[in-house]
Amino acid sequence: MSSVVSKKRMAKVKPSRKAAPGRAHETAPPWSFVMDLGLSKKQLAESIGLKPEALYKARRANAAKTVTRLAEMAEILNRVAGWAGGRAQAVAWYRSEPIPAFGDRTAESLVKSGQATALRDYLDSIAMGGFA
Repeated sequence: MSSVVSKKRMAKVKPSRKAAPGRAHETAPPWSFVMDLGLSKKQLAESIGLKPEALYKARRANAAKTVTRLAEMAEILNRVAGWAGGRAQAVAWYRSEPIPAFGDRTAESLVKSGQATALRDYLDSIAMGGFA
């Protein structure tokens, strides 16, 4: 009788799900750490100049504009993190520190307006020993 019960129990056990083929070797995008900065999706979307829906819906989150803006933000934060003392401080700088060379605009406002390239060039010149 016990073998009948154990067979019934075994029949109810669902097989474990296996990972989809090709997903095991995928790596996270270079901007993935941005999602772990303590910002809500709404705050993150606003800080890169997009509507919150851009991060809430998978189709929009994978759109070229969204991915580009997240990558720009990540690249800027990575460049500044060493100077600022870490990622959290880099986010604080990104969101609130006025940059005199850009008319006291913040890095956040520059990325929002599509001027991330100019900001990266500016940060490169400072890294090379230029003046702020």
